[in-house]
Amino acid sequence: MVCRKKVLLFICLILLFPTPLRGTQRSATETDAVIVLFEEPLEIAAKEVSDIYPALREELEKTLGWRLDFKPTVLLIKDRQTFQERAGSTLFTAFAVPGQRLIVIDYSRMAADPSLLATTLKHELCHLLLHHHIQSANLPRWLDEGISQWVSGGMAGIIMDRERFVLNRAVLSGNYISIRNLVTYFPAGEVPLLTAYEESKDLIEYINRKFGRKGILDILKYLREGYAPDRAIHRSLSISLAELESKWVKDLGKRATWFTYLVVHLYQTLFFLGALLTVFGFIRARIRKRNYQDDDIFSDE
Repeated sequence: MVCRKKVLLFICLILLFPTPLRGTQRSATETDAVIVLFEEPLEIAAKEVSDIYPALREELEKTLGWRLDFKPTVLLIKDRQTFQERAGSTLFTAFAVPGQRLIVIDYSRMAADPSLLATTLKHELCHLLLHHHIQSANLPRWLDEGISQWVSGGMAGIIMDRERFVLNRAVLSGNYISIRNLVTYFPAGEVPLLTAYEESKDLIEYINRKFGRKGILDILKYLREGYAPDRAIHRSLSISLAELESKWVKDLGKRATWFTYLVVHLYQTLFFLGALLTVFGFIRARIRKRNYQDDDIFSDE
């Protein structure tokens, strides 16, 4: 039975990553808790995944109160281009395939900062755990991503080369995305995509601040029991999703003021002001020089 599962898994991997499997030798390591597939240069990285996995699983189970009673597979890809072709974006560093209990990681991004591997693995493992206990059709995308960021500490390692403070700009400009539009998918395009991720994380953090960790866990509990998302939120927080979004947006508005925006962009602001002062000084010097030339002309006369 175990061999059959491995054969099926390798078939799925051939469909996902045909090129590396033909051109590069792939190996596997397996413990009682996790299977790690890797290309030969990543043997040390694969061992690290096996070593840190038990602690990450324990942290995740403790945070959400659910057992992770299955053995996931982690696939480490060493070639960035190959990974990006399958991920469909240059921003992502990892993705999960819940139906196959599979996590795929672009290890070329992890090598630059070893701490990112644990963060990334925990984030994607949370996706698998949520989908294991909640039917995918009953798990809103914003909640799925928000919870996964909440338990792993944000987007560090999940999305690279991201623009900072994108949520503040979206709120200040009135271009934030309604949660109703983030139920089944996230928008394309770098800024809208980053905004969707930031919003998802911020809304979960807002629920945690206002209703406590119990509020989040209650929502997940009702979703697991089959309640629709709107109903699960109402039973857990005693407010509707529309009310929750309205209160959250107001809270965002208080936090994302123009003053806050200028503070977090202090360097850029000072640089811009310095440039303006330089231009002003240059213009003033030219005017003075012209005035001196005019005075000399009048003196000669």
